[in-house]
Amino acid sequence: MRALAQRVREYLPDWKIRAATLAAPGALDHALEACRSAPLVFPVFMTDGWFTKTALASRLEGTDARQLPPLGVHPELPRLTARLLRNAATLSGWARSGFDVLLAAHGSATGAAPEECTMAFANALARWLPARRIHVGFLEQDPHLAEVAGLCSLRTLHLPFFAGAGGHLTRDVPQALDGAGFEGLRMESLGEAYFIPDLIAHTLECAAQRTLAA
Repeated sequence: MRALAQRVREYLPDWKIRAATLAAPGALDHALEACRSAPLVFPVFMTDGWFTKTALASRLEGTDARQLPPLGVHPELPRLTARLLRNAATLSGWARSGFDVLLAAHGSATGAAPEECTMAFANALARWLPARRIHVGFLEQDPHLAEVAGLCSLRTLHLPFFAGAGGHLTRDVPQALDGAGFEGLRMESLGEAYFIPDLIAHTLECAAQRTLAA
């Protein structure tokens, strides 16, 4: 998160950009205290579920912070992701022969929001990648990643629909792919894509402009 904040700061050199995680005790409170009035809060989450609507929202209650929609539901994300995937296919020599996409997502056994947000992204991505099959597999619900990965062809780009490279990316996802005998191209998480800092910076600028115009 600190590295991401630094990269966003490069696009907004006159801004005070700070990072905090909900898991670190006191980190969010400390970051808010160091901010000027009415800070903008950009949630680096891929779905708009319990963590954004309940956990983060409750922590911000009583402050003048303005919470923005999370990264995973950004309307520009599917278009930019499609470009990322086409570039990866070109480098792999698959641009002419065709390729499929495998999205690996967390999912949830208790709430519908993670699946809904993931499938909304997959459907939007499909509109930018016509004639490409978009497979979706989850870690915590059906259809499970290992099952879906086993059905994928060799020319498949695996893209983790995750915000960063945490335990799921270093352990759970690789285990599922290995167990399924997946032989496609494994990409880094979407949250680590080259365009994410610029996307966040632009979103913050637009939100600030709307606040001034209100």
